[in-house]
Amino acid sequence: MTDTDTAPWAATVAEVTTAPGVDVVVPVYNEENDLADCVRRLHAFLRDGFPFTARITIADNASSDNTLLIAQHLATELDGVRVVHLDRKGRGRALHTVWAASDAQVVAYMDVDLSTDLNAVLPLVAPLMSGHSEIAIGSRLATSARVVRGPKRELISRGYNLLLRTCLGVRFSDAQCGFKAMRADVARALLPMVRDREWFFDTELLVLAERAGLRIHEVPVDWIDDPDSRVDIVDTVRKDLLGMWRLGRELVSGRLPLAELRAASGREPLVPGVPSGMVGQLVRFALVGVLSTLAYVALYLLLQPVTGAQAANLLALLVTAVANTATNRAFTFGIRGPRGRAAQHVQGLVIFVCGLLITSGSLFALHRWAPGASVHSELAVLVVANCVATLVRFVGLRWVFRAAGDRR
Repeated sequence: MTDTDTAPWAATVAEVTTAPGVDVVVPVYNEENDLADCVRRLHAFLRDGFPFTARITIADNASSDNTLLIAQHLATELDGVRVVHLDRKGRGRALHTVWAASDAQVVAYMDVDLSTDLNAVLPLVAPLMSGHSEIAIGSRLATSARVVRGPKRELISRGYNLLLRTCLGVRFSDAQCGFKAMRADVARALLPMVRDREWFFDTELLVLAERAGLRIHEVPVDWIDDPDSRVDIVDTVRKDLLGMWRLGRELVSGRLPLAELRAASGREPLVPGVPSGMVGQLVRFALVGVLSTLAYVALYLLLQPVTGAQAANLLALLVTAVANTATNRAFTFGIRGPRGRAAQHVQGLVIFVCGLLITSGSLFALHRWAPGASVHSELAVLVVANCVATLVRFVGLRWVFRAAGDRR
């Protein structure tokens, strides 16, 4: 390295003498054939015109071939390249170790095969260096992304991200693209909460960041899949699903200190008492509503021959309303933990009474005007009445949970 202290926008890899602006981590495991060429390409790109000071950190994940020796040779040969060796495998473990200890302003990583076009590096880190965003991710699923990969990987990727959006309510489009960056101060606050040390690390990091209100910037990328990838797809999918289940339980239980992270990163609600993300809430509420309606229909059909229409409607609506309130509390409005739960359920039952009046009133009107109406006619009227009651319920629950949402 040289001893020249140059302004960040004019510096290159070779000029880094103090803490760099960007620390680009390249996790590797048994990559002796490709490592040297890929690191030299990345080094040349960062040296020739990249506007921020940069360092390349090769994170060796307990390689059993000559990867570590080659990495050490590259660190000796190239300025601004260093090596960190770990005794255990795991991409998340490597990123956690290097990012948590980095002295850079922004920490990033990319896969060693450089599947992502390097021209996306600057759009990835620029919003972080400017302070606009806390995290930036490459997306292969964005509309303007250009991707070359097989149909099996494409299907798995889209299915996984659809599952994330459905089950965890995420808004980012591509959790597993090997091209991400975040501000180092945010990394130091967020990383202690991330438990996974393997492939689910990326997803868990992004879900927690989004739940804490951090701004995630997406960069559509040009991506050419590596046909020689050593990723075990079946094992990765299995671990990702287990990770989703664990993370979902932790979010519902309220054990994660998201409120503290939000406060530490300055991402509290802009206006107290005004919850955000109504579109996402509507989508999740609608999904819960569909499931509740199906459960209501099944219970009504089961009870109506025994109890009669009004009693069947009351019992079916009561059972589904209690379950609906609990599910919407956690899934739609993001309220976890026992605090305020009893009061919110009481308020939910008040809203339930409003729904009962709407649906029971509809049944009363049907029987008054058409005394011989069949059970299918009753059910059709109740479904329409339940749509109206659902709208009332959404507005009511949004009011019930608004204050609790501000305390998270």
